[in-house]
Amino acid sequence: MSSAPAQTAPAGPAPGAPPEVSVVVPVFNESGAAPDLAREIAAAFRGWSVEILFVDDCSRDDTRERLAALKAEIPALRVLAHGANSGQSRAVRTGILAARGDIIVTLDGDGQNDPADAPGLVEALRAGPPELALVGGERVRRQDSAAKRIASRIGNGVRKRLLRDTANDTGCGLKAFRREAFLRLPYFDHIHRYLPALMLREGYATGFLPVSHRPRTTGASKYTNLGRLWASASDLAGVMWLQSRARRPGGITEA
Repeated sequence: MSSAPAQTAPAGPAPGAPPEVSVVVPVFNESGAAPDLAREIAAAFRGWSVEILFVDDCSRDDTRERLAALKAEIPALRVLAHGANSGQSRAVRTGILAARGDIIVTLDGDGQNDPADAPGLVEALRAGPPELALVGGERVRRQDSAAKRIASRIGNGVRKRLLRDTANDTGCGLKAFRREAFLRLPYFDHIHRYLPALMLREGYATGFLPVSHRPRTTGASKYTNLGRLWASASDLAGVMWLQSRARRPGGITEA
């Protein structure tokens, strides 16, 4: 007698009830990595009330179709798709706007972030004080090329010095944060690299935990060191301007 396949994930929240956590994963041409990543996320959050949102940024391969085929296996899975390629930050924002959970977890879609680390970030966020709005991952033993690691070290050092955001690795896609806090931030392309600085600008607190990092086993990186350098120069100037124009009210009361 054949048996029914084991359910990879919980069915998600009860009808009408919001999930505890919304996991948002931007993907572009990640047909090889995305299906297994979806299964890993579901396994990592087994026992939780969770929704898993993959946002396909107008992939040219069959990423969207392969993810959609998993919806029966992973009831918590949602697949959103852009009609035009708009970049990682816009895909993340699309997922967050569609999310129903108060806590958002983001991961990169290439499989280099280990979903097993994600629940720990959520627990740290929950255990923190009310002003703690973000807990970011900091990659240890990075599985990237030497050139990418060196460029990242330099970029993180410059950004940390100029923005004073206390973050050692804002390029890590694995983060847990409060949806309400994110929606207070000004949106711009590449915002995902400046979330700690922007959270601090709004008066929130941030924290960081070490997370593992895995080699890419399929697909190709969507960034180059030169392209990232060009974008970072203008982004840094823009975030510094935003910081200079921030004026916080120091507490709000109602008579």
